[in-house]
Amino acid sequence: MNPVKHVAIIMDGNGRWGIKKRKSRNYGHKQGLKTVEKIIVESLKKNIKFLTLFAFSTENWKRPKNEIKFLFSLLESFLKKKIKDFHRQKIKLSVIGKKNFSNKLNNLIYKSEKLTSRNNKLQINLALNYGSKSEIVDTFNIIKKKGLKISEKTINKNLYTANIPDPDILIRTGNTNRLSNFLLWQIAYSEIFFEKKLWPDFNKKDYNRIINNYKKIKRNFGNI
Repeated sequence: MNPVKHVAIIMDGNGRWGIKKRKSRNYGHKQGLKTVEKIIVESLKKNIKFLTLFAFSTENWKRPKNEIKFLFSLLESFLKKKIKDFHRQKIKLSVIGKKNFSNKLNNLIYKSEKLTSRNNKLQINLALNYGSKSEIVDTFNIIKKKGLKISEKTINKNLYTANIPDPDILIRTGNTNRLSNFLLWQIAYSEIFFEKKLWPDFNKKDYNRIINNYKKIKRNFGNI
């Protein structure tokens, strides 16, 4: 059976879920946080060491300003409410992406990362203002600046996800079958599961089903 060390998730469908319920997109985002909490609890139970959540992409800045403002206020509230609990549970928080947010949010992220930096039960990588193409460009610029030879090894060591194993599983909810500029380098050999359910409807039963299905897959990595 295949061990699961790292699960990456594109949490798609929050806004559509809110509209479907005859409420707002923002209501959908708020409900989506409840699913995040459930998946974190289940990941701890499964002894999964890394969970990468795609929360806000470099392309999401095109959305209405009021929705963007709500998303970041929701994130601030979530971190203030949960970070001490994360620390108590030995969860490490790491934000990957370009951290050019407000001073208030940047400080909150910094304090959250610092508080949990030594924890090793579960590492949550929160992809914020993240785009895989930008990550790869940044990585090549770092390698160039260091005067290193370009190789798979030097690229891996200078990605935002340096020292983190590549995802075993990539899950995308929301009935959309695309990768949306997420971890393009890292998911070269990940098993990909596209789910029809919108993110707020995704539950621990769905999560466990995917993990159990993954464990049965014969993974060849180019071999026979």
